[in-house]
Amino acid sequence: MSTTFRTTRRAALAGLSALPWMGRDGFAAPKTGGTLTFVQNSEPQTLVALTTTATPVLTVSAKVTEGLLEYDYDVNPRPSLATEWTISPDGKTYTFKLRPGVKFHDGKPFTSADVAHSIQLLKTVHPRGRNTFANVAEVQTPDPLTAVLVLSKPAPYLIRALTAAEAPMVPRHVYEGTDPRANPNGNAPIGTGPYKFKEWVRGSHILYERNPDYWQAGLPRIDRFVFKILPDTGARSIAFENGSGDIGYRTPVALSDLERLKKLPHLVFETKGTSYSYNVQCLQFNLDSQFFKHLKVRQAVAHAIDRALLVKTVCYGYGTVCYSPVAPGLKAFHDPTPSPYKFDLKKAEALLDEAGFPRGANKIRFKVPLDYNPIGDESRRACEFFRAVLGRVGIAVDVRAQDISAFAKRIYTDREFDFTFNGHSNLFDPTVGVQRIYWSKNFKKGVPFSNGSNYNNPKVDALLEGAAVENDPVKRKAMFVEFQKIVGEELPDISLYSPLYLTIKNKRVHEDSLTADGVEANMAHVWLDT
Repeated sequence: MSTTFRTTRRAALAGLSALPWMGRDGFAAPKTGGTLTFVQNSEPQTLVALTTTATPVLTVSAKVTEGLLEYDYDVNPRPSLATEWTISPDGKTYTFKLRPGVKFHDGKPFTSADVAHSIQLLKTVHPRGRNTFANVAEVQTPDPLTAVLVLSKPAPYLIRALTAAEAPMVPRHVYEGTDPRANPNGNAPIGTGPYKFKEWVRGSHILYERNPDYWQAGLPRIDRFVFKILPDTGARSIAFENGSGDIGYRTPVALSDLERLKKLPHLVFETKGTSYSYNVQCLQFNLDSQFFKHLKVRQAVAHAIDRALLVKTVCYGYGTVCYSPVAPGLKAFHDPTPSPYKFDLKKAEALLDEAGFPRGANKIRFKVPLDYNPIGDESRRACEFFRAVLGRVGIAVDVRAQDISAFAKRIYTDREFDFTFNGHSNLFDPTVGVQRIYWSKNFKKGVPFSNGSNYNNPKVDALLEGAAVENDPVKRKAMFVEFQKIVGEELPDISLYSPLYLTIKNKRVHEDSLTADGVEANMAHVWLDT
């Protein structure tokens, strides 16, 4: 029997509609109007999450550019641009019925042709899309409101991969015949979402306005959505303190400020809306580096790091020690086995000697730059931690800073780096979030957050590719466990910890994180006490 879902948003909310005096978060009846100010850690490279998975882009994209589905906190699918869907018994045909009457902001209708074109683009230029949609052989469009994904092999994760930020549905008439990476739609997007693009003042803010023709009547509730770009951590804390910032996610302030801010009565701290994406922070090596191409050097670095001390001192305890690229939050796949390279400075010293890097007259074995992904505020502190601990075994580290665009270019396009402190979103399934980092076929220059190490192991490729099409959950987990053991020994990177992310908001903000992806969703329901 096929698996069929025929739940509409209206049906899902029927119980709530019977309580017209209550909002979905239990507060008074929703109000309309006002401006919501989102505290944005750094400036995005683009406003559409089609060609990148960078965090600053994920927050802004879905407000304008929507997806086929959304998901509850347990990552069960719910309607969005698709109202119902059917999966064939062999898992190789997905049929989506699209919502009628949906229009892009320029007045053109949203149809199955847009779905087909979007999925082809995601399969080609999206860092995770190469994995997610690898088995999609074609997208058939029998009529304007029906899209049929025909797969060459099963993809047991695919039905959970269709959020707005992960698989945005873009207008074919805007992208067709263009380079999607350079398409001007990335700077002034046209979508189907509850908010319409108004302006982007670089270095200051991004402004969206209410879409009066949105397909869901009565939404959105606010008039304006402002993303205030505040790269300075102190400025973000001040914005939450004085009320000039309404909401931010992934712990948008310095961890050292949290205890002080938690004492302010007008602020709320919560973890709702984080179950769609778990992260693992790691030291990622360039395996073409003159230093880190040597396994013994990578092993020495692993032996030099005390993960528990890192979490305690750098993360103020807001994280979980992790030895695997699969986050502990993904309990169905995570292997908790500790690293074979436990904290041992003497062993690190011996391995570096064996690798042919003895201490010189100045006690230094070699000097090496360390780049870091600037999205997380703890990144610089983590790199200072690494500089100190690696200095103890004779590796002199020069911490090198740059903005997210320069970082992505250095690591994934120019490949002018030796190692980097980076973070990777696992999302809801390792095939979608983890495979891209270790699959040799995903070493693709210019594609950010892909296989930056240039790691190539045919056995790992076979395990990842096998797990991607295996419908038996027991066999699938066994493949992922074996994969974790191999990369834990070969160390294309060193998994360190899984961060605990908090959303911070003013108490006047309601119904902001109603789905598994929280504020990365379209936030059509959000409203404000005025």
